[in-house]
Amino acid sequence: MFDDLSDRLRNVLGRLSGRGRVTESDVDAAMREVRLALLEADVNFRVVKDFIARVRERALGAEVLGSLNAGQQVIKIVHEELTAILGAGDRNFHLSGSPAVVMLVGLQGSGKTTSAAKLARHITRQGRRPMLVAADPYRPAAADQLETLGRQIDVPVHRPAQGTSVPDIGRDALAAARQQARDVLIIDTAGRTSIDQPLMEEIRRLSAALEVSETLLVVDAMVGQESVAVAQAFAEAVPVSGLVLTKIDGDARGGAALSIGAVTGLPVKFLGTGERTDALEPFHPDRLAGRILGMGDMLTLIERAQDTFDQEQAEDVARKLQRNAFTLEDMLGQMQQLKRMGPIGQLMELIPGMGGAAKDAQEAVDRGDLRRVEAIIQSMTPIERRDPDVLTASRRRRIARGSGTSLQDVNRLIKQFNEMKKFMRQFGGAGGKRPALPFGLGR
Repeated sequence: MFDDLSDRLRNVLGRLSGRGRVTESDVDAAMREVRLALLEADVNFRVVKDFIARVRERALGAEVLGSLNAGQQVIKIVHEELTAILGAGDRNFHLSGSPAVVMLVGLQGSGKTTSAAKLARHITRQGRRPMLVAADPYRPAAADQLETLGRQIDVPVHRPAQGTSVPDIGRDALAAARQQARDVLIIDTAGRTSIDQPLMEEIRRLSAALEVSETLLVVDAMVGQESVAVAQAFAEAVPVSGLVLTKIDGDARGGAALSIGAVTGLPVKFLGTGERTDALEPFHPDRLAGRILGMGDMLTLIERAQDTFDQEQAEDVARKLQRNAFTLEDMLGQMQQLKRMGPIGQLMELIPGMGGAAKDAQEAVDRGDLRRVEAIIQSMTPIERRDPDVLTASRRRRIARGSGTSLQDVNRLIKQFNEMKKFMRQFGGAGGKRPALPFGLGR
């Protein structure tokens, strides 16, 4: 979503960082380009105006203009002010009560039902025992979808009898949660295609029937400035405590996602980064600001790896790398775990300095390049995977036929694997040329 904005900001600020001292005219020229980039990304114009004024005022301070690394200091100021825009309100996720009640509200199509399941999975990883509640009596497909998602993540779903009023759905779910010793109740409420009074009254009645810890408004980040109006309307009707921004992985301009907190005063608490039930991140404004400015986000990358990778397997691979015993079998296992961390383009954006290569890497995945690597390795015998030195010309031809690839593809993979092993042996030493990832993912 932020690719275009990120590219433009990196280019503008990169020109400043390449200098030592900067002048007032340098700052003004850079701010004009930053203003244009933010407005074209659909950031609210009042937010842009205030942001530019604060950055300019700080950047023109004597301690910045007179310094030898003024360009770097301006980038630091931009990062801090961007973080301030994104960091409105109390972003802590509060779970109080027995059980704690979390109510998800929003319009149809915003991703409310999927977000409920993602939130349940997130809470489960924290050692809690959630229950999902299908509180949309008008759309049976919503309850069916929630039950399907509940089975996938092994979380029970309370589905009321037909004709049950919405407040009674909440009361019945509360009793069921206590009976089953569930300590968090996540309520997926009904939505409409547009804001109307019956929808708001229904949410108010449900909220009044329960002691709600969090009322999270689920907003589609791809609908632009309309999402700000939706957030303001819901906040006026019910005590919304925070926002869940969905479809952050989409290709819309993304400016509304940057400005919604600053305009409404509501804190963004979670980001939906994909369709899978594990594609939900707690929102950290400094991390998102770092991603947008091309600084990466290693903390999020580490957290994803910790959630995804098997610790024993990772330690085993590390020992093999130290002994130079890393095999194609190990490489296949690491690739399969890496895929579970999310789209490769997203992952590369989290690595400082790799933002520019992220798009190429994702395009390579979309072309099926990783699938070809998997097919080649899976077409080998266990002996061939563990010792590629046994791969004679006839064996390589057999593998190419079995994997539906060419002999050149097989040869390229073996060459890149050997380069990777050589690089791993030298890792931590004096450096050297970084090896190409399989099928050009690192181009």
